[in-house]
Parts: sequence; structure tokens; C-alpha cells
Amino acid sequence: MELIDSVTGVDEEGRSRQRILTYAARRYASAIARNPGDYDALYNWALVLQESADNVNPDSTSPSKDALLEEACKKYDEATHLCPTLHDAFYNWAIAISDRAKMRGRTKEAEEFWKQATKNYEKAVRLNWNSPQALNNWGLALQELSAIVPAREKQTIVKTAISKFRAAIQLQFDFHRAIYNLGTVLYGLAEDTLRTGGSTGAKEVSPNELYSQSAIYIAAAHALKPSYSVYSSALRLVRSMLPLPYLKVGYLTAPPVGTPVAPHNDWKRSQFILNHEGLQQLSTGDERQIPLSLSSRSGDMVNSDGRIVKVNIPDIVSVSISADLTLPPGPALCIDTIYGPVFLIADSWESLDGWLDAIRLVYTVYARGKSGVLAGIITGFVFSFSVCSRLFCWPVYHG
Repeated sequence: MELIDSVTGVDEEGRSRQRILTYAARRYASAIARNPGDYDALYNWALVLQESADNVNPDSTSPSKDALLEEACKKYDEATHLCPTLHDAFYNWAIAISDRAKMRGRTKEAEEFWKQATKNYEKAVRLNWNSPQALNNWGLALQELSAIVPAREKQTIVKTAISKFRAAIQLQFDFHRAIYNLGTVLYGLAEDTLRTGGSTGAKEVSPNELYSQSAIYIAAAHALKPSYSVYSSALRLVRSMLPLPYLKVGYLTAPPVGTPVAPHNDWKRSQFILNHEGLQQLSTGDERQIPLSLSSRSGDMVNSDGRIVKVNIPDIVSVSISADLTLPPGPALCIDTIYGPVFLIADSWESLDGWLDAIRLVYTVYARGKSGVLAGIITGFVFSFSVCSRLFCWPVYHG
């Protein structure tokens, strides 16, 4: 109690808040004195210490923020020993460790703290898998760790961070913080790949593709929260990396229109384009950019070159990986629409992840009533952007 008793707030509001926190700490200390096995009291005491750390006046004789966080970590440790399934304790413990790591910059000590934080986020997620906030913060901790470890370890950690952000988005499609954070980590990976001489093999994603992927996520985050200045600033940097006037352009293998279970030999690889209105296949032998129109129904459009695959965003019911054994070999995508399913095959699992996310994000933006914002981004009708330097300090967003 001596540690928390000496904390003073920065202003009157902070001092008032600290008096409440100190009173709460005394109650939890009394509860533990009566029952040392009261893990709830230990957990709540740790929360009080952690919140008090944010209330420290740096110009006073108060104990340091780090000392309070260290004590909070001890309480979380005790609470989780008494109750190993206390997922909230592991989650908040990881946040406290992360705050301690940030105070130490790019040092070996910080590296150890970031490793501890990632382990606790992992425990929190294992105990409560339905936590996009924990997955997002886990990804951020891995991203910070990747900036400290030796270069030979960095790419593996970055790819793991990408998987955590992606998992967070899959749990909550409109989780704009995780969407934005995924965009920033992909941008960083693109910079690293470019600096080291480009992709290392045929299966590796090129820097240009990574930049384009980064821009998709940042554009989606901005579309969902156009009032966030951080997203606007980031978008100014990456918008030119989109395949304008589209959000995504790439190759998929598709069956003839109207026959989703066609013989494998009838499936053809061709270019597809995605914007705020829908996904459309380019005609065979014609790679010109064809404007999308919502006048025809999903899966069935006719032009002078024949029928092509087309999916309108409002017609989508769900987007998922398909394990249908009747499909040709390869990573399969199923877009279920009000007119029936549309099956497509991606070139690789990495490509499949990109298409899944892009289509889901466009649909999420539509479902949130923000298609107009996304349209403005990719058509240029709403936003005019000045030329920006690539030197940009990416803010991060915790859950």
C-alpha cells in the first residue's frame, strides 16, 4: 500500500481519481489479508496499480510509473497462479508488460519484455479465443518485437503478427484498428523486402504487391472511420499504391458462368477487378479495365465477348474458404450470394487471404453505409492528395 499511497495525480481530476483508486486498493488489500486465495481481489488490485501508473505526475515525488506497473505484474502473476483460467488477467498483464517495454526503447531488456507480453497475449487468446482486442494487441507486440530481434528472425515474427491482425479482423470485420494495423505491418514488410533486394523466390510476395495490400487495409480503415486523422494521413501516403480506379486487381481461376461444378478442364485463369461495387472477371483475351455496373445480377453478365463472372457487393451473403472436393486443386474461395454460390480458385494461399480480406472489407464498408467514402478513395472524386514522402511514423492502435 505504501507505493500506491504516495501517488499524486497530474491535476485536480487526476488527484480525485487517485483517491478513489487508493480507497479501492485498501479494500482489495484487506480482502487478501482475510483470504490469501482471493484471486479476484489480487486481479482487481493489479488493475488499480496499472491505472494508477497512468495517473503518475512525472514532476512529483510519486513512485515511478514503471514501479507501479512492476507491482501490478506481480499481482497478475499471483492471481493467475491461483486461477490459471483467468484470461482477463493474462490480457491486462500483457498490456502492463508492453507498457514497461515501451519505456526501454530498442534494448535487450525491452526485447525480453515484448517476448513476455506475446506469451501472455497467447495465453489470453487460448483461454478466450473470441477476443479480437487480444489478437490485435498480440499482433502489435509481435510487430514491436520484430523491430528489435536480429534480422534473420524478423520476417518470421512479422508474418506471425500479420496472422494475428488477420484473425482479429475475421472475428470482427469492422475492427478498424486491426485493419489499420495490418496495413501498417504490410507496409513495413514491403519496405524491408525492397531494402533487401526484393522477393526471395517465386512463392514470395513482391514489394509492389505488399504495398498494394497495405493500401487496401488502410483505405478500408479510413472508409470505416473517415474522421480519424491518423487514417487520413496514412491514406495520403499509400493511395497511389492501389491499382486505381480499382481497389484490387489480380488473377483467379473460374468455371464457366452458370456451371459452378464444371469439369476441371473448363475452369480458366483470368484477371479479376474489385471496387466498391463488386468483383468482376475480365473477358478472356481482354485485359482492359471494364467499369462495373450494378445493372446485372451477380454471377451472370453478358457482353460482346461472352459471359463473365460478376458479383455485386449487395448480393453477398458470406465469403469463406471452400473445402469442396469437387473443385479443381488449389486454394478455393466461395462467395455465397442471394443467387447462389460463386466458386473461385486463387493462385496461392497468400493470394487467397488477400482476396478473402479485400472482398469482406468492401462488403463490411457497404454494410456500414460507407461505400461512398470508399468510392471517393478509389475514383478520386472526393479526395485530392498531395505528394507525400515515404518517411512516415506509423501510429498503432491497441484493442
